[in-house]
Amino acid sequence: MNTQQRQSIKEKIIVEIASIQKEIVLLEEKSQPITPDCSLGRLTRQEMMLEQQVYLHTLEENQKRLNRLKFALSKVENEDYGECKECEEDIAYERLLLVPESAYCVNCLDELNGE
Repeated sequence: MNTQQRQSIKEKIIVEIASIQKEIVLLEEKSQPITPDCSLGRLTRQEMMLEQQVYLHTLEENQKRLNRLKFALSKVENEDYGECKECEEDIAYERLLLVPESAYCVNCLDELNGE
């Protein structure tokens, strides 16, 4: 991977981190506990509680991805960034642009997932 490609990926990571951080703030607001004295009908309250669970799950997934992106940002300048942890071959540049926190090439990821 050349310097220009690394810079493109680094910029992509920075943009994605900023986007996820904004989304996390919104999800934290939406996933606040629903107070029992909330004047809603029973069904509406249950729907809100289910919706809250979806927000909490999405929040957790975004926080995990944020951590992976921050780790990738810290490693993007290293020689081994973009190298598959399994086969040690280079991960395709196009894949890194789509999923900059990728630790495995597509072939190894398929094998690890049993596909």
